[in-house]
Amino acid sequence: MRNAMPMPEVDDELREAVRRLGASTVARAHREGLVDVGYSFVDTPLGRLMVACTRRGLVRLEFSGPDPEQVLEELAGSVSPRVLEDPRRTEGARRQLDAYFAGRIRRFRTPLDWSLTSEGFSRRVLEATAAIPFGSVSTYREVAGKAGSPRAARAAGNALHDNPLPIVVPCHRVVPSSGGIGKYGGDPWRKAFLLQLEGAIDAEEVGQPGAP
Repeated sequence: MRNAMPMPEVDDELREAVRRLGASTVARAHREGLVDVGYSFVDTPLGRLMVACTRRGLVRLEFSGPDPEQVLEELAGSVSPRVLEDPRRTEGARRQLDAYFAGRIRRFRTPLDWSLTSEGFSRRVLEATAAIPFGSVSTYREVAGKAGSPRAARAAGNALHDNPLPIVVPCHRVVPSSGGIGKYGGDPWRKAFLLQLEGAIDAEEVGQPGAP
């Protein structure tokens, strides 16, 4: 029995054919209006981020593990089942994220789609958070007050934990009034990194996470 010989040329041709087929499929889906949610990935100092956009704007940012299927299922169930990997749809948001981490921009200008945030207090908390300037911080109590319920600091913390648009809607800029940097859905070390990147804290200021 003869040993199978490697065929790198065939492998290369196959990979190229698959790439062209994928690009053709995405282009056709666009032409026929079949893509409601396009997603892709961007590498950052905090790890890989999944970026998902609708026609209205950025709808989801997620610190991505090795398997994004759970997030894709959530998008399909909550936004639209017509979800497709589509770097073109997410290009603007990815460029702004690259510029932010490189220190070239202080404000995101990508349109936002709030489809994954319920109306009411949670939405108001995130809108108040989106208005916190680069390099500044607010407390959970202050954000709750701007959302209309000054005594609902813990509820504000819950809303921020469920923020579908971290970094762009800067929940990392909200800290406990008791000190420290507080909790963060993307892990406290990421929150500390972002605050240091923006010059809101020094390395020695980072304390133990506190309660909202």
